Amino acid sequence: MNEHVAERGSESSAASPLVVVTRPEPRVAVVTMSKPASRNALSLAMIGELRSAFHALADDNGISAIVLAAEGPAFCAGHDLKELNARRSDGDAGRAFFQETMDACAALMLEIVRCPKPVIAAVHATATAAGCQLVATCDLAVAADTAHFCTPGVNIGLFCSTPMVALTRNVPRKRAMEMLLLGDMIGAADAAEYGLVNRVVPAVEVMGEALTLARRIAAKSPVTVAIGKEAFYAQIEQPLAGAYAYAANVMVENMLRRDAEEGIGAFLGKRKPEWKGC
Repeated sequence: MNEHVAERGSESSAASPLVVVTRPEPRVAVVTMSKPASRNALSLAMIGELRSAFHALADDNGISAIVLAAEGPAFCAGHDLKELNARRSDGDAGRAFFQETMDACAALMLEIVRCPKPVIAAVHATATAAGCQLVATCDLAVAADTAHFCTPGVNIGLFCSTPMVALTRNVPRKRAMEMLLLGDMIGAADAAEYGLVNRVVPAVEVMGEALTLARRIAAKSPVTVAIGKEAFYAQIEQPLAGAYAYAANVMVENMLRRDAEEGIGAFLGKRKPEWKGC
């Protein structure tokens, strides 16, 4: 098994990286948050390593799908509140550091959305606040039947405003507002009903199910998947007429690609396509 560690931030060391990237099978990478003692909280260093990992994989032609996983008793506890609170003693009461952290977190979420490879969250345990945001940001999500989700910021005087951005693009408005205003935990079954996750399986099957999805995606034309992912997020933000005009142009450009010619020819010829990635 090939593996590498993303560029390390100040918290990490050669012996204990915050994020580990592995390649368990052809064309599939697994990005694992590896700081269980902090419940994989999104410290500035953790955010930096995740951004580095996704940025590198976005440019890796040997990878077609990515699984985001975590070690320990939680998937991700959201922002590192101890790190944030410690900066209240700064001369500006922490404003600059708070801004840096929130901007970096937003950049991480955009890195995942803009990555041309689909990202699948393998949620084995609880995901709260910005951890829930991570799940909502991924293209697909598999959750353990024992996993829980919440946006609890309202309970501590810090509304989950940035998690709200991803949440409201996945979950119907009334459900999203209920999660944001009450801050209650919801179970995996409710998360699936809300549309936050795609599938719920026993905890021991989470990674296997996520890898199965990744494997199936990796078998498709990588250029076609990249075109489709980019178009999905671009059109969903547009009014209906504009979305159709945009999507029509995307279809034309896609039709002119070598893999579309090959795929359609293979379908008509009743044979397996041979993707070229162009």
